[in-house]
Amino acid sequence: MTNPSLPPVVYLPTGAHSGTDTEETTVELRRTGDGRVALVAFSAVDRLVAGCGEHQPWMMVRTEHLPTLYDAQPYDVIMLDGVIPEELRHPGAAGA
Repeated sequence: MTNPSLPPVVYLPTGAHSGTDTEETTVELRRTGDGRVALVAFSAVDRLVAGCGEHQPWMMVRTEHLPTLYDAQPYDVIMLDGVIPEELRHPGAAGA
């Protein structure tokens, strides 16, 4: 389930965090052009910001824990350091 070419940790886009409780955070999966479900992972925080925008919530996950994530949220492919189109990015707070 884990790609051996992935770094030891990855940074994953998530849904909005509810308060300080990150235990309930859901990783955002994306659909590819050919219909597969993709886990978009980033090798560094700056790459996540470049690919998703500065308002994207995220979490760090050790690569060895990706099978557990897969069990909770199955996906077909891992896309490393991809780019989320502007129209699908999280907007900033009003007036920010």
